[in-house]
Amino acid sequence: MSFLNISGKTFLISGVANKKSVATHVAQTLQGEGAQCVFTVQKSEQVSQVEKLFPGSQVFVCDVSQKGDIEALGKELSGKLDGFLHSLAFGNFSEGPKPFHETLRTDYLEAAQISSFSLVEMTRALKPHLSPSASIVTISISNTRATSYGYLGPIKAMLETSVAYLAKSLSADSQIRVNAVGAGPLKTSASAGIPHYIENYLFAEALTLRKKALETQEVANTVAFLLSPRSSGINATTLVVDAGMSCNGFDQDVVQKYAKD
Repeated sequence: MSFLNISGKTFLISGVANKKSVATHVAQTLQGEGAQCVFTVQKSEQVSQVEKLFPGSQVFVCDVSQKGDIEALGKELSGKLDGFLHSLAFGNFSEGPKPFHETLRTDYLEAAQISSFSLVEMTRALKPHLSPSASIVTISISNTRATSYGYLGPIKAMLETSVAYLAKSLSADSQIRVNAVGAGPLKTSASAGIPHYIENYLFAEALTLRKKALETQEVANTVAFLLSPRSSGINATTLVVDAGMSCNGFDQDVVQKYAKD
């Protein structure tokens, strides 16, 4: 028996966009431990991508910006789920970076629905399928006050607060746990759409204690642990995975380089 003890268990994975995404790494890790995965994608054209990465797997189209899609997902699913990964985020930066006070209402509300409130709605739709001790995990960021993340920072803060409220709400009639992983900057296709992300990514790497950027697989390993029964004592929590970056704001190498410049 492996440490995670998830062989034969079934997990629903949302957010597989390509081979670099966190969700992809999580699903590969779970399957490597003998678990089964079913998937949701935002758009029908993404189905073939998931089928290519995970041949023979069930893939459901669920555009979480549409209430009807989420409700339909709950009806289309069959069987029990032992866990659910919510790895969805969206921000419209097509017009480039803007000061926070110039954020458009339409952009903010769309991002809030997809990146945060969809966790609540999907949990409601999936609850009849979740085992009594299932685990739900969502992906946040290591610092929701990192202003370089634009208006998605406050939305991720909303997501993290929702984790605690969901965990409390579900505890009324189950032992379902809800947690978040606060990941440091990663080299994913989704992050590439954030203005000036590459500069922030390189800066974050310089602030890690090991001077080596966080890897997507490291985040996936933490998610797999939280989805497993081995993390049964962790609930309503955000686990920060950032290679020590958050404690190293005054790294001497970075400070000296700035002072010389």
